[in-house]
This record gives sequence, C-alpha cells and structure tokens, in this order.
Amino acid sequence: MDYSLVIAAAQAAGPCPVGEEPSWGRRVHALTVDLHLIAQQAAQDIDRLESASRFVAFLEGVEIEESSRRGLLTLRSPAGETEHIRTEQQETDRGRDLIERARSMQGRWVLVFRYNEKASATKSVRMLAHLMDLGDGAIAVNLAKKILLDDAGGAVPSAQAAWAEVGLPDSGAVSVEQLQQARAKLRDA
Repeated sequence: MDYSLVIAAAQAAGPCPVGEEPSWGRRVHALTVDLHLIAQQAAQDIDRLESASRFVAFLEGVEIEESSRRGLLTLRSPAGETEHIRTEQQETDRGRDLIERARSMQGRWVLVFRYNEKASATKSVRMLAHLMDLGDGAIAVNLAKKILLDDAGGAVPSAQAAWAEVGLPDSGAVSVEQLQQARAKLRDA
C-alpha cells in the first residue's frame, strides 16, 4: 500500500484534537479514499494526454451542440483549414471545465490535444483532451520539437532535418509561424 496518500490526508485533516481521535481517523480515512479516486482519474487523464495528437490552431469559436450537449470548438489551422472538435457533455465536470477553458481562449492561438472516441462500430468522434493557450503564438522549443517529431511519425532524422533547414534555435521559443515552416519542410521532404 502507498502510505503517501494517508500522510497527505492526515496533513489535510490537520492536527488531531485531543479526545476526537475516532472522528479524526474517519476524516483521514475519507480523505484518503477521495485522494485515491482523484489520483486514479488524474492517471486516466494523463494517459489520455500522452496518447493524444497535438497541433496548433486558432480557436475561432465555441458553441454547444444541440443534439449531444457537447462543446463544439471551431479551430483554424495556420494553413487555413477548419476543424471541429468536441468536448465531453456540458453537464459533466470535465465537459463544463473544457468548455469554460475554451471560451476563455477564443480568438487566440492554442495547442490542441485531441483523441478519437468511438461513437459507433464504424464511426469515431474527434474529442478534446486538453487545450493550452499559446499566448502571443510562441511555443517552447522542446514542445515544438515534440510536435514536429509527432508529425514525422517518430522519425528523429526527418524531424531534425526539417528543424535545421528552417534554422530554428535549440533553446528558448519559436513562433507558431516558424513551427509551421518546419512542418511544411517535413511534409515536402
């Protein structure tokens, strides 16, 4: 057993008042169970993020899809292509949080983490796992390299060649436009 959750729960419960050991113990127990469930959900969310595809896009709009009550994001790639991605239902905590997060980033460049969810035996739906605000359009070099490597299907030499051909730096940040130039070189190779 991992006792770190019990320790964290005991710290969250605070000092045990004299004479209230049984109720304090029940509180620590309940907090331990809650932390365990939170940790399991976080692990699932991290797995989803790790396996998600990533791409940069301009977030044009967020609306609620009538039929499913899911958030529907309208994204535009730097090349001008439009894509729609859905969130979980608005009534769920994750769905509501992602919709609010997306609304706060409307009109900005974002890093999109997308996964496919089976809708039926023959159809899958593009789903939003996470959204990251890119601010003024700058992307950390390590993240930009990861995106380029994903585009290259894990082929390190191809990604490195495209990166070098565009003349991108080894540290700091690159603009969305610079990353897109490297992605174009990769596609043309």
